Amino acid sequence: MSGRSITSPWPDNPVLVEVWRSGFLESVHRGALVVLDADGGPLAAHGAVDRPVLPRSSNKPVQATALLAVGWSPRSGEELAIGAGSHSGEDGHRDLAAAMLAGAGLGRDDLGCPPALPMHEPTWARWLADGRPPERLAMNCSGKHAAMLSACVAAGWPTEGYLDRDHPLQLAVEARLAEAAGEPVTAVVVDGCGAPQHALSLTGLARGVLGLVGAAPGSRDRAVADAMRTHPWFVAGTDRDDTELMRAVPGLLVKGGADGVHVAALPGAGAVALKLDDGGDRGRTPALAAALLSLGVPAGALSPWSLAPVPGGDGVVGQVRASASLSAALGR
Repeated sequence: MSGRSITSPWPDNPVLVEVWRSGFLESVHRGALVVLDADGGPLAAHGAVDRPVLPRSSNKPVQATALLAVGWSPRSGEELAIGAGSHSGEDGHRDLAAAMLAGAGLGRDDLGCPPALPMHEPTWARWLADGRPPERLAMNCSGKHAAMLSACVAAGWPTEGYLDRDHPLQLAVEARLAEAAGEPVTAVVVDGCGAPQHALSLTGLARGVLGLVGAAPGSRDRAVADAMRTHPWFVAGTDRDDTELMRAVPGLLVKGGADGVHVAALPGAGAVALKLDDGGDRGRTPALAAALLSLGVPAGALSPWSLAPVPGGDGVVGQVRASASLSAALGR
């Protein structure tokens, strides 16, 4: 699958996160971050926030609204949450995805996502000890794929080829992402799970997720936001950042994506979206926490994510933290 190429050179983005070891600046993570106010207006921008990026799984909350619009009717909030989530492959995650498929008259062989081992370490260890092979249901996107297949059945569309960019379901998803972001999709590529992945700017990504938490009660957008916030374990899993952040901050909607992307929105406050240039995970939550502090989230609620420890020997000798330039851009 190919889309229109982005040929511009990589931007010279600022440092968002610093890694300090024993008072020595060891590493930095560059990237871009945008903060919007409750009405979607710009509050802060650091780096190339209007350049298209691949939001990866951070697109899932808005994608889920497209599935509802074409007729998908989840039987529970848990099903809606996992349909917008990136689960860890725990037993309850796989069981729910399998039940969603069965409810649509389908089975695990209809999934187009690749086989994988669970991300949840205790489950992963148990599988290895049992000699159990990778399974499609254990792939972190199987909930989304089960939801996509269920939407195809509800709409009367073929499930064969449901991951093709020109399939009616994927055309609906692409149109919805552009509508929510307030900008066109600039490229369509193949995501890690095999589904189409749509390029948007960080500003557009933040705008789309902000629209979900600010939507009217009873609307499709609000239904997705409410399901994810009510059932965060089905969005991510045990001890995952997204799960724990949504439990720690009332009303917060958070969704991480691969390759250093994160988006969050809080009703009445605003939204944040970020992308680390190196595609790593280590610096995401310190940058996200710094931006959420600027939206008025209490520091105590964010303390587990604001500073990540740097180990040395048997102790902690440093921290991963938001850079001075990011703090200045956020007015802190």
